[in-house]
Amino acid sequence: MKPWLGTLLFIAVGLLAAGLVGFYPAFTNGKAVLDDEQDGFDDRYVIKFSHVVAENTPKGLAAQRFADLVEEKTGNRVKVEVYPNGILYSEPNEKQALKRGEVQMIAPSFSNLSVMLPEWAVMDLPYVFLSDDAVQEAFKGEVGQILFERLEKNNMKGLAFWSNGFKQMTSNRGPLTDPSDFAGQRFRILPSRIIEDQFNALGAYTASIPFNEVYREFEAGTVDGGENTISNIYSKKFYKVQKYMTISNHGYLGYAVLMNKPFWDRLPSELQIAIEQAMKETTDWINRYAVQMDKRYLEQIQQDGYTQIHVLSDNERAEWMLQWEPLYRQSERFFGQELMEAIRNLQRKYES
Repeated sequence: MKPWLGTLLFIAVGLLAAGLVGFYPAFTNGKAVLDDEQDGFDDRYVIKFSHVVAENTPKGLAAQRFADLVEEKTGNRVKVEVYPNGILYSEPNEKQALKRGEVQMIAPSFSNLSVMLPEWAVMDLPYVFLSDDAVQEAFKGEVGQILFERLEKNNMKGLAFWSNGFKQMTSNRGPLTDPSDFAGQRFRILPSRIIEDQFNALGAYTASIPFNEVYREFEAGTVDGGENTISNIYSKKFYKVQKYMTISNHGYLGYAVLMNKPFWDRLPSELQIAIEQAMKETTDWINRYAVQMDKRYLEQIQQDGYTQIHVLSDNERAEWMLQWEPLYRQSERFFGQELMEAIRNLQRKYES
């Protein structure tokens, strides 16, 4: 055989083998590309889901449950790869990574999303939600609809709201029972104008610190305290470096589950339907389970004995609410009448 015929035969065999193995599309910067490291169906898709919390938190558990359900409901045509603990992108970077299509899903807190879309900071108003029922009605009703509509122009599709739980106050400086107890202390906060104003109204200072750096800053004394959900306080061991905790339920920490919109639009309709079904089942489950998890973790924190825990009385809670009322009067100019009216209607419904 002539040498050049051998070369042609080698190339032909290689191309045939590649065709038998099959390629399927991955996405880079929102565009489909062939990935020869992945084999399977010709139309299999990979969703990289990046988040910053631990696997044993409500968001971490929900992300993995969603991944399992998606593969089941799509017959393995869609694979969800979950990257927890900020191993791909930190809080400040994950939103831009989603817009660029470097990941296909994220689930930022409302506060972190408000850096890009200021209207989302309305969810950070102190005592904006007075019960878990009020939270779920906001997610499923007018408030959630208004907020999701604001995402489209930023190449994001809102899929769901996931619960984490109500926020509690912690400090190393002393108990936090009266608004005056906050004066002069420095608190770690999420990057939210409303949260910053909330602490400033109490005479406190603030520092915006990424979630995965908080333990180190508490331990070093760079900040005196912070606010977080019980599940985050427990899973990240914050309670071991914070002497005092107040059960205040003054704010709510939830997540908006978002997908890169160009990626979503390219998915076949039957896969979109399957993903939405998986998301609904996951959301219904986690929004119930998060409440149970907080109760269990609070019991564990109490048993471990590192932290003194104070539960606000009704009178103490009323004092905190009174101190923060001016934030609501200022917020209508910032968030707009439509959104603030929806919030006020919800509050009136659950005040009794």
